[in-house]
Order: sequence, then C-alpha cells, then structure tokens
Amino acid sequence: MAQVSLARRLAARGQWGGYFQYERTVYILLLFTLGKGFQLSIATLTVNLYVKSLGYDQVFVGVFAATSAIGALVAGVPVGFLADRMGRKPLLIISGFATPITLVATALSASVPLLIASGLLNGIMASAYWVTNLPMLTEHTTEEQRVGALALNNFLLLGVGALGALIGGLVPQAVASITGQPALSTIPLRIGVLAAAVAVFLPALPLVTIHEPRRPGRHDLHDPSIPDRAAVAALPPSEAEGLALTQQAGIDPKPGDPVGRWAVTALFLKLLIPDALFTTGEGAVVGLLSLFFVFRFSTQPDTLGILFTIAGLVGGATSLTAPRIVRRFGQLRMATTMQYASVPVILLIGYSPGLPLAATGEFARQMLRGLFEPVYAAFAMGRVSSRYRGRLSGFYSLTWSLGFSIGPITEGFLQRNVGLSTSFAVGAAMILLSATLLRLFFPREARALPKPPPR
Repeated sequence: MAQVSLARRLAARGQWGGYFQYERTVYILLLFTLGKGFQLSIATLTVNLYVKSLGYDQVFVGVFAATSAIGALVAGVPVGFLADRMGRKPLLIISGFATPITLVATALSASVPLLIASGLLNGIMASAYWVTNLPMLTEHTTEEQRVGALALNNFLLLGVGALGALIGGLVPQAVASITGQPALSTIPLRIGVLAAAVAVFLPALPLVTIHEPRRPGRHDLHDPSIPDRAAVAALPPSEAEGLALTQQAGIDPKPGDPVGRWAVTALFLKLLIPDALFTTGEGAVVGLLSLFFVFRFSTQPDTLGILFTIAGLVGGATSLTAPRIVRRFGQLRMATTMQYASVPVILLIGYSPGLPLAATGEFARQMLRGLFEPVYAAFAMGRVSSRYRGRLSGFYSLTWSLGFSIGPITEGFLQRNVGLSTSFAVGAAMILLSATLLRLFFPREARALPKPPPR
C-alpha cells in the first residue's frame, strides 16, 4: 500500500510514476505523437536542404521555412473553433493522413508556387495536431495521470522523436551510396523528405479506432457561474495559490467589468511580448540551422542526423527533470535564468571555429530550452484563471507562428547579405531582451522563492 501511495503522489507531481496505467486511447495518441516527433525531426533536417538542392538561395529557403509557421498562424484560431464544432477526433485523423500528403507534395515539387502551397498546407495540418492532441490526452486521463501523460507526450515528441534526425541523415546517405550521387543532391534529399511522410503516416492508422468522449454542452463551457474545480485541483499547490492571488487581484473579471478586462489585457501583453521576442530569437537561430552547419563546417547529412538526434534526446530528457529543479528555484527565476544562460551558448554556436565546439553549444542550447519551456508554460498558465487559459494558449500559438515566420526569413537574409553568424547575434539579443522584460514585468515573481512543501 505504501508503494502504491508513493506512485500516486509521484504521478500527481509529474515525476516517474503512472506511465503504464493509461487507457488504450492514450497509448494510441502517444504513438502518434512519437510518429509526429519522427516526422518533424526528419523534415527539419531534410526539407530545407532539399529546397536548397533545387537551386534556390538562402533567402527563398528562409521564406519557404517560414511558410509552415505562417500556415499555422493563419489556421490556428479557426481550426480551434472548428474542433469545438465538429469534434477533435476528426481533425486529428485529418491531420494524420493529410500531413504525409503535403510532405509528398513537397518532395515532388520544384516550382515556387507548389513549394509555397505545400508548406502552407503543412502548417495548417500541424495546427490541427496542436489544437487536438493535448486536449484529447487531458480528456482520457485522470487528474493523477494527467501531468505524467503530458510529460511523456513532450518527451516522445522532442526526445525520442529526435531519433528521426538520425534517419533523416542516414536515408540520403544510403541513397547516395546506391545511386552514386552526392548526399546533398536532389534525389537523396527527396527520398529523405518521403521518409518523413512515412514516419507520420504509419502511426496515424490506429487513430481511426480511438474514442472521443462526449464533450460538455455550450452552456457548460460558457457559463461563468460554473467553477472549473477540476482544473484548479489539477494544479500543483504553488500554482493553485498563484491562481487564487490573481483572482483576488481582479485578474478574473466578471462579465461587463471593463476595468477587469483591461487588467486581463495588460497581463496578456506582459506575457506575450516577451514570448514573441523569444520565439523570434529562436526562429532566427534554428530556422536554418541545418544549412548553417553545412555551409560553415561542410557537414554531411549523416553527421547532421547524429548531431540533431543527440541534441533532441538531451533536450527531451532534460525536460523531465524540470519539475524537480523548479521546486528549488521558483518558476520565473528558473525560466529567465535559462534564457540568460542560452545567450552565450547561442553565440558559441554561431561563432565557433570548428564543428565540435558548435555541436557542444547546440547540446547545451537544447538542455536549456528543455528546462525553460515547461517551466515558463506553467508560470504563464498560473497567472490567469482557468477561464482564460485556453485564450492565452491560442495567443501563444500565434506568437510562436509569428516568431518562426519572421525568424527564418531574417536568418536567410542575414546569412546571404551579412554573414552566416549574424543571425545568431540577433537571436541572442532578442532572447536577452525577452528575459529582461519578464523580470521587469513580474519583479515580485522574479525574486520569489518557492515555499517548502508541507511535511
């Protein structure tokens, strides 16, 4: 009995327990997440190199790299409303089967209009995944299972899924050895893009068998008199306390309260402006990172695959330790410290004289990112009441799309017209400004230490 009790407490705190107690639908969703992770990591390595092999310059490659984020930006909010109307399962299935079609279209395209169209459609299908996957995982888990399921989903997507970079590097290399063509030529890289399509298509097949529970009616979702006790109970004690404080401070206004609505708007801006700077800085660094390694160090696809695989595994595994570390340092202090620490690491990547030092910097960057992202998400969600969390999540999707639209375009322009390393300096400056603004906007939280857990 003591062991069972301990496992439940660990699962509720987002640690290691409870990973083998889910219903069948959860495992199908996690399997698809794993396939999505493989698809993303293979495509990250091969797609931009494929477009470059067609003869386009860095500026167009940067524009193409931004099309997926632009598609997600345009479709994010409408797809969210559509999911509420027609259900999440149909959209998730459409995403699972349409995404490989868009990747096949990219692999078979050579003209600018077709490439742009396939990139935009890929972004639209990606938004359908982001809008549906996490809510469905939440609906099919208990409060005790939920944090562990979401942590495992993150690890499969960013950690284990990073093994796809290894596939993305080995496939072009194998095709090159068979055909006698260079690994960075069009045909080997085209096969690499098709491998990404296969990686997401096969795990999508079981999605047709999942069950979607009946969702609350329209009145249940919009009536502010119905308290969201389940959402509050699922929060860690520190988050629940923070939520109570924001409600007491007037951040959860009643309908028709203009002062309270202005307070919500101001809070959203304080959270979203630093996030927009951070995502734009990240986009300026990672948008064309594979091209940077190729042009700066003449790196081959198989070496790139190994590098990105190790980096992804390091980042994914590190993210699982974030709940334990944050209890010592506090959420905002830890998040901004990770941002400050990433600035010299990004400069190290961009200005390294050799591949080993740049690769070490990329490993460190992924570790810091793995610690930053879940902690900052928890901080942001804890600032607002449950009524506004969905809205805030939607705006975060917009800032991500904007950042990864502007960032790669900026990176491509700077790489061609100024220098390969310039975009890293710009990205580091934006992340530095993001962390500084967070501490200025939330000075009390930046100084606060977490309370010790009750004995």
